Amino acid sequence: MKRDRRARIVATLGPASRAPGTVKALAQAGVDVFRLNFSHGSHDDHEAALKAVRGAEIALQRPLGVLADLQGPKLRLGRFKDVEIEVKPGHRMRFDLDPTPGDETRVQMPHPEIFKALREGMLLLLDDGRVRLRVGERTDEWCDVTVESGSKLSDRKGVAVPEAIIPVSALTPKDREDLNFALRLGVDWVALSFVQKAEDMAELKQIVKGRAACLAKIEKPQAMADLESILDYCDGVMVARGDLGVEMPAEEVPVAQKKIIRAARQRGVPVIVATQMLESMTSAPAPTRAEASDVANAVYEGADALMLSAETASGAYPMEAVGIMNRIMERVEGDPLWPGLMDAEHAGMDDIDADALVAAARKAAEAQSTACVVVFTTLGGTARRMSRERPLKPILALTPKPETARRLALVWGLETRLGKEPASLEDVTEDALSSAVQYEMAEPGQRVLILAGTPFGAPGAANLLRLAHVPTKGRARK
Repeated sequence: MKRDRRARIVATLGPASRAPGTVKALAQAGVDVFRLNFSHGSHDDHEAALKAVRGAEIALQRPLGVLADLQGPKLRLGRFKDVEIEVKPGHRMRFDLDPTPGDETRVQMPHPEIFKALREGMLLLLDDGRVRLRVGERTDEWCDVTVESGSKLSDRKGVAVPEAIIPVSALTPKDREDLNFALRLGVDWVALSFVQKAEDMAELKQIVKGRAACLAKIEKPQAMADLESILDYCDGVMVARGDLGVEMPAEEVPVAQKKIIRAARQRGVPVIVATQMLESMTSAPAPTRAEASDVANAVYEGADALMLSAETASGAYPMEAVGIMNRIMERVEGDPLWPGLMDAEHAGMDDIDADALVAAARKAAEAQSTACVVVFTTLGGTARRMSRERPLKPILALTPKPETARRLALVWGLETRLGKEPASLEDVTEDALSSAVQYEMAEPGQRVLILAGTPFGAPGAANLLRLAHVPTKGRARK
């Protein structure tokens, strides 16, 4: 089963979609990577979902990735005596550490780290930004606040502090437990929520130790300020527009999205655009025109993947959501304007042989007689380099490692398949040509570009670029 598009689809599994038959149907409809959201569901739920993905992978003979999305630190208010209070602009109250149920004058905020980070005049956002507060007098144990906008507050609403770095680890005790479980299951990607600084990702990578690829969710203004350093520790990055849109003005979110995509593409780091892509399809069988344009624009920007959340996890139309996203992607990539946009920006290259070879391969792939590029990769580095260049010809990535194939399922333009480790240059050529024909990427007489590294079987950067033609009969022409 081969995709007719380069951009990839990530779909969240949940009550509406984790049954094995549904997972297989979603993969057939276009899903490349399945997300397990550890903010919801039990470990048993996630284990069953992963088994369903692996079963679909065997049935469809196509690598499918699994992304474990950790919840991250959730900062919340305490409880109110009457569950909910009325507020209005100008209303004053106090937040403190006292667990006694609150009222209109005070309520618990059980996070001493927030009090320590606050300064007079700072903004607090509650309930996904529905209530805006300004900090007045404060200590390390309480603060007085004045309501700027909002109408009501209820138990356990979330707290956001967009103007301060909160001195908490991005990995909570729950996250550490979930992470250990996910790694035991054998997930392919791990996403860290509410990343604020590069050290958060460094901590995750130290724990994971290469057992999965690590992805940073950019959903805080502090992460935008430290984006380049965070990318140093990333195998992937997500534009998490939901919480990002809470903590910064709405007009800033599209600008942040473009900045993240451009920075990630320059480095060859896979980038996912997420949240509310087709939100209305949670309860409707078709998207709004604005949502269709939103999906299309992310594809025009060259994002590696787009993500569906509630649309597939709990929505009434998970299959339709995947289907329409797939069709929008294919339509954009069929637009005569799209190739020019992909060719307009290429990543900067390091002065190394692999980057020089990849640049040469991209240039050679522009020739009309070239059918595809075949990349032999062990750990995925050469394939990601090739993807970074956004060549318009298909890329077939062959790897002997199932874990590499599954991680590369997230990466733009890669049709990844398992293949045996070549033992010689002759094997490389024969395997590349036969695989290109087998997966319907080349026909007899067409030229195939082959990118590989020697010595064969040893992880390392590509140092071999070869041109060969699919034979019409007999042996291949070099």
